[in-house]
This record gives sequence, C-alpha cells and structure tokens, in this order.
Amino acid sequence: MKNIDFKKITIWGVIVLLGFSVLVLLFDKVIMPWYVRSDAAQTVPDVVGMKLEDASEYLSDIGFNPHKADERFDQRYPKGTVVVQNPPPKTIVKPGRRVYLIVSSGEQLVEVPSIRWRSVREARFTLERMGLNMGSITYELSPVYPENTIMDQGIEPGEEVPRGSSINVVVSQGSAADKVMVPELVGKSLSEAQRLLNQRGLRIGNITHQPIPDLLPNTVVQQYPHPGDRIPRTQQVDLFVAEEPPKDAEQLREGGGGIEQE
Repeated sequence: MKNIDFKKITIWGVIVLLGFSVLVLLFDKVIMPWYVRSDAAQTVPDVVGMKLEDASEYLSDIGFNPHKADERFDQRYPKGTVVVQNPPPKTIVKPGRRVYLIVSSGEQLVEVPSIRWRSVREARFTLERMGLNMGSITYELSPVYPENTIMDQGIEPGEEVPRGSSINVVVSQGSAADKVMVPELVGKSLSEAQRLLNQRGLRIGNITHQPIPDLLPNTVVQQYPHPGDRIPRTQQVDLFVAEEPPKDAEQLREGGGGIEQE
C-alpha cells in the first residue's frame, strides 16, 4: 500500500479552494451584473412630487408595477402627491419590478378648541397643547366678560385648520363702570395732580424726581398710565416730577464752577 502524500493533497486542496473563490467573485462581480444588464434592466425614474395617478401611469407605461404603500402628513407636498418611492430614483432593476409609493395626505389639520371665558394665559396654553398659536390680541370693554378673559376668537371652535395656525382673540377690559379715565396731569403741580386724581377715586403711585432747570419744582412732566386710559380704581398713577438741579450742577452749567487761581 502506497504512502499517502498529504503535502500534495494539501496543495491541491488550497488550489481548489482558491479556484472556487475566484469563481464566486467572478459570478458575483461579472456574470450577475452582465445577466441583469442583458435582461433589459431599467433605471427607476424619479416620480417624487408627481400626483399619484400620473406617477402610476408613467411607471406602468415604461414597464414597472406601481403600488401605493401608505399615506403620511407632509406640508411640503399637496395632498395626493408622491413624497417617497422605493426603490429610490436611479436604481437599476429588472422590468416589472414593483415600485412602492408613499403619498402625501396634506397638512395635518387640528380642530380649534373653544377658548372663550378663559384667561389669556390659560387660552395660550390650550392652543399650544393643540399645536396652535395665539395670534393678535385686541382689548374691548364688556359688561359680560370679566376683565382679562377671552370674549371672542377669530376662528370658531370645531373648525379644522393646519397645525401651527394662529388664532386671533379679543380680550375683555371689563365693564366701563369698573374703569376710570386717567386725567391729564402733565404741566400740573404735584398738589393739583393729587387733587384731580382724588376726584376720580385714583391714587398717586411712584413719584420719580428729575432735575429740570426750566420748570418750577414739583411740576408733573410725565405720567403713566397716559391721559385718557381707562384703568381700575385699584391701579395707581405713577408721576415724573421736576425738581431743582443741584447748585454745583447749575454753577458748572453757567461756567462758574472753576477753581480760582491766585
């Protein structure tokens, strides 16, 4: 019985293994791509942005099998428009390949809640929780709605609007009977301003003194709230009042503050 040459067997085994690996690579990199291309392979066109009906008709005409896969909200594209396709554009596939299309269902709509009788803070929170925003705020007197509550809204409750829309509101200033008109106080003396406010049941708030050389001391130069504003009786009126400038400042202004030299 002849001795088995294990060295030759090992060499041949390595040669066979290498040859098999080369064949696999050749099949994967050369034969299969050639086979796909030789079988009238096609490039998938870009149909994103097309209406579903148009995209489906176009794909069918060139040998593909279009299929609507799903819908999703997408504010970038109108309702019924293709937003995603699979396989993606420029993919090389065989004719008859199914192409899945995801279609826009338009902008997401939100039902407007009722915010009448709510405070501005509460209404803003309610709108933001629904994905909406508080729009412009207009103030009006109302004998019915308490002060600082919503008395009207620009879009009625129950209507559907795109997410992110703004809702304008009208806020109550309360009844006219609960408000007092602020008198004109600028140019009046502090004592006269006090008297005019007392006549209307109002009180002086903060008094800020400002050095003004051209006015008599204790003359009102500015006020807040402004004349004509209607405010609750509990709200105070802040005043800015003229006072005499310091002596040293007056001397410097007149050029008399220098130091004499002998």
